[in-house]
Amino acid sequence: MKLTTDEAIERLARAMVDCSLPKADWTHEGHFAAALWLLRHRPELAEYDAMRRLISRYNEATNTPNTDDGGYHHSITIASLRAAAHHLAVQGPYAPLPSVLATLMASPQGRSDWLLAHWRRETLFSVAARREWVAPDRAPLPF
Repeated sequence: MKLTTDEAIERLARAMVDCSLPKADWTHEGHFAAALWLLRHRPELAEYDAMRRLISRYNEATNTPNTDDGGYHHSITIASLRAAAHHLAVQGPYAPLPSVLATLMASPQGRSDWLLAHWRRETLFSVAARREWVAPDRAPLPF
């Protein structure tokens, strides 16, 4: 799915919310596109507990079990929301979401392994980090 228009980003986010988004479109970029749209247009759904419920429900709808080693991951979700919120704040409230998304994806956070600069792999993928917020143990987040 090309995420180069506000409409495409909105379609993806709404489809994730209503659990109709094909799992193949729930990519690293898709996660950030949904986060950006939710932060701007549905901030109540971007709150940490609301996001936990939303992603868990989406995972269940796409046959992705939420377990101690798969599905919803709370520390990754919070770190990603913080990254998305930072990029929104830097570009301003009127920046087109495709521009914000492109900038975010060109940043270090655009790499799917960006979190490993901040957490040791064993910490990030621990049961504790999946269930609740676990602070970075390698380097603080830059935002």
